[in-house]
Amino acid sequence: MGDIVAEFSAAEIEAGRLLFAGEWGFRSAAGSLDSLPRMGGPEIAFAGRSNAGKSSLINALTGRRALARTSNTPGRTQELIFFGGDHRLVVVDMPGYGYAAAAKSKVAAWTRLIGDYLHGRATLARVYVLVDARHGLKTADDAILDTLGKAAVSHEIVLTKCDQVSAAALAERIDATKAAVRKRAAAFPDLIATSARSGAGIPQLRAAIARLLVERVR
Repeated sequence: MGDIVAEFSAAEIEAGRLLFAGEWGFRSAAGSLDSLPRMGGPEIAFAGRSNAGKSSLINALTGRRALARTSNTPGRTQELIFFGGDHRLVVVDMPGYGYAAAAKSKVAAWTRLIGDYLHGRATLARVYVLVDARHGLKTADDAILDTLGKAAVSHEIVLTKCDQVSAAALAERIDATKAAVRKRAAAFPDLIATSARSGAGIPQLRAAIARLLVERVR
């Protein structure tokens, strides 16, 4: 997969490793605007459909098997979950979306929470939108990408579960996703293909986050 992920230097790969190498733990959970924690260090958030593998990816990034809860029941996470480590970086697990069986009232509440979080959160450096490589972008993804664009929040696509598709299919999925993202001004043009199970792309995603934090303080 080395030819289909963004390029990073050995120093950036090491910086990414160090960024996530320490202890990570739960900081807080917020189900409404009033319960959002006070802004502190830079935040990166992970969004995605309920079965896109957010929890597994966060666990893989931090090297902690059970930091973020994984569940066989889609839509279980209904709050913004904040995690912190030895550095100032805060990782935010956003509520999963696109779960058809969820009640309309719940969907409305999730949508409102995400909107409240995105608007005016000065510490939010980027939202990584996770897309299952087996299925590609769906209508539910378009909705969150529209929301991110309207809020002028920097965001980037991360393909997940890439070990479960062939190399040829993955290359096609990457090309199609990049073509769709080019039409969105707030979207970062590159994407990173990952697998929480095999570890592919995880060092590159860590490096991308480390690079983002360096650029943010310039």
